Amino acid sequence: MNGSRSASDEAAMGAAGAGAEEERLRELMRLLRKADDAQAGEHFLGEFRIPAARVPLRHHAGMATLTKAEVAVLRFLGWGRANRDIATVLAISENTVRVHLNNMCNKLELDGVRELNALAGLLFYPTT
Repeated sequence: MNGSRSASDEAAMGAAGAGAEEERLRELMRLLRKADDAQAGEHFLGEFRIPAARVPLRHHAGMATLTKAEVAVLRFLGWGRANRDIATVLAISENTVRVHLNNMCNKLELDGVRELNALAGLLFYPTT
């Protein structure tokens, strides 16, 4: 044997890696649901109720200053939508979406849109 793998071996290894990643995501979702249940209570962000366990304490005051439009952009960002998609859904320009993102970064004292994206995912990504 020359030590090379067959195509079926490669496919099996890829499937095993994908299965491990899927299992890791399931475990993360389970832990999020457990944290949501453990810390009873909710935090209101505009018209949205967010489990208190998902809201970092350092952002409570800043979140109270967000406008309705900023919260809408944050929600879609948390769902993984691109700026262009958010602009289309909210009937605003992409530039306006970027302005809202920058304003939220300033209000929440974040270093940039990457941190805002992570926070939005924490707040709005569904656990079911």
